[in-house]
Amino acid sequence: MPATKLPNLQYTTGSHSKELLLSLYEQLLRPRMIEEKMLKQLRQGIISKWFSGIGQEAINVGVTAALEPDEYIFTMHRNLGVFTSRELPLDRLFAQWQGRPHGYTKGRDRSFHFGTSAHHIVGMISHLGPQLSLAAGVAMANKLRKNGKVAVAFTGDGGTSQGEFHEALNTAAVWKLPVIFVIENNGYGLSTPVSEQYACESLADRGKGYGMRSLSIDGNNVLEVYETMQKLTAELRENPEPILLECRTFRVRGHEEASGVKYVPKELIQAWQERDPVTNFASFLTDKGLLTDSDDKQLRSRIKKEIESGLKKAAGHDRPVANTQRELNDMYADFDHRAVSPTENGTSERRFVDAISDGLREGMRRHEDLVLMGQDIADYGGVFKITDGFMDEFGAERVRNTPLCESAIIGIGLGYSIAGGKSMVEMQFGDFVTCGFNQIVNNLAKSHYRWGQPADVVIRLPSGGGVGAGPYHSQTVEAWFAHVPGLKIAYPSNPTDAKGMLLAALADPNPVLYFEHKALYRSLKEEVPNGYYTTPLGEAAIARSGEDLSIVTYGNGVHWANELAAKMQESDDVSIEVLDLRSLAPLDHEAIRATVSKTNKVIVLHEANITGGFGAELSAWINEHCFEQLDGPVLRIASLDTPVPFAGELEADYLPLQRLEQAVINLLAY
Repeated sequence: MPATKLPNLQYTTGSHSKELLLSLYEQLLRPRMIEEKMLKQLRQGIISKWFSGIGQEAINVGVTAALEPDEYIFTMHRNLGVFTSRELPLDRLFAQWQGRPHGYTKGRDRSFHFGTSAHHIVGMISHLGPQLSLAAGVAMANKLRKNGKVAVAFTGDGGTSQGEFHEALNTAAVWKLPVIFVIENNGYGLSTPVSEQYACESLADRGKGYGMRSLSIDGNNVLEVYETMQKLTAELRENPEPILLECRTFRVRGHEEASGVKYVPKELIQAWQERDPVTNFASFLTDKGLLTDSDDKQLRSRIKKEIESGLKKAAGHDRPVANTQRELNDMYADFDHRAVSPTENGTSERRFVDAISDGLREGMRRHEDLVLMGQDIADYGGVFKITDGFMDEFGAERVRNTPLCESAIIGIGLGYSIAGGKSMVEMQFGDFVTCGFNQIVNNLAKSHYRWGQPADVVIRLPSGGGVGAGPYHSQTVEAWFAHVPGLKIAYPSNPTDAKGMLLAALADPNPVLYFEHKALYRSLKEEVPNGYYTTPLGEAAIARSGEDLSIVTYGNGVHWANELAAKMQESDDVSIEVLDLRSLAPLDHEAIRATVSKTNKVIVLHEANITGGFGAELSAWINEHCFEQLDGPVLRIASLDTPVPFAGELEADYLPLQRLEQAVINLLAY
């Protein structure tokens, strides 16, 4: 096979000072020397995994050097040069890779899966694409604050095949956000060559489809990267817009060290090694008389000492000591859950839907940094008219129509939270949350536990059946998320709680999924306190007091239970207690224990289908913790194990209401 020939690296000093050129070289050399040391530590078993960025340092360094220190960078596997250029303490980096508490995740995550707000860096999660949306969220904050800042997100050639890449770029383009999406096109996504990743000539061509300016540059030329980024960031600070920047480079080592590079032609690796960004730039500086052999040796000696000192210091810290309570406590950011009483006198009659709207409006007035995002929520006011009129009071910047990009919008909400803001994301229908599942369960839910970053995002989910909306507009999917640590789940059953719990959710710095039953929107009304107040999450309420049997439920189930209880009280003198959970996470275990101890017979009722529903968790907990108080089995009453049907007769059969009364009769007779 003939030798592969690639163009030589060409540098020009231009107007750059000697100090800058030598600084760039030092910033290139430091991650290279650290990597060489880490490869040895990997073989020695001191670290467990390594994703090599050898040969790609010029992108890391050129990008970071062109940014201001307080501009956020969202990194990937091979961006060690970003961390070292931002001067993170080496002992903490090494401790991170060794899984020690002195690292940035307390031993809870590895590699570059962490962030550090002090250095304005947010590392990746393994799913790759979500980082792009987070960067767009920070860029949105920068634009709203008119601070002239830019956000930068890295991705690889493989990452551009993910749906989140499309969603993030499309939304950033529509909203003209000051964010630069940097593609490190290094030839392979693990073992898959770029010829199997995309059909366009250059990944930069993809920018055209979004109406986005895009460029393709030599990613091994540190001066070309630096100069390009300097120019682009200066332009974006004056005129915000997103830019797609493809940096052509090559991965000369495996995706991670265990995978090797047998799938790569040797002559191709050799050709790219001849374009090594560190050795070529060193030769250039030497030829220009800016770097002597003595200078280079002294620099290498100093960096080596820094590395050895950092390793020694990291080794001086203990391995993690498990502390179960600490692990559980760190799932959520600290928040004072005490209720806030109404500040205004009186009440007003409000429907369920009006109470939600009123709560959202009060939240917008209370939190000046709160931004609402969702499909058709601006001028149109949302499909349920909950945000009708909000544009007039709060403006288009805070009440934002979004493209059909559920995942990106949730990610933008998290990015906005990283920048210190609050966001409410409306799913037009709760069923559509499936399109944002990854962001919720792997980013929102885990960010505080992993690296101490609160996810100050509320996701509103219009849910539930009984309205003849069929399989894709009627689901109630709380059980999917109740399984995920780090999320809070609210499910109010009445207008007063709907307003108070929404305001509590908006005040809470943790991610809250707020379920609101569509069948209650306009069928239910009551006197609701005026003004601002909160109903703390995690506190159940007795919806009806009783002595003979308890029904533990939430959402529309509360009304089914109350109606049956009233009927049986009148017809059979049966006294049924109804416990409205209100929140599923955190869950009020003491309230459950109290009602079980009072009546000694329990039915768990929910609208979702029975298998794997939240009722299974409730039943299990009651059996484990209240068994001695039970005078009969815990019964679960829920919907059928089918999708939600459209026709009214079929939906009535699907829903649990018609099976509830017989279950009560059977349990009372037990």
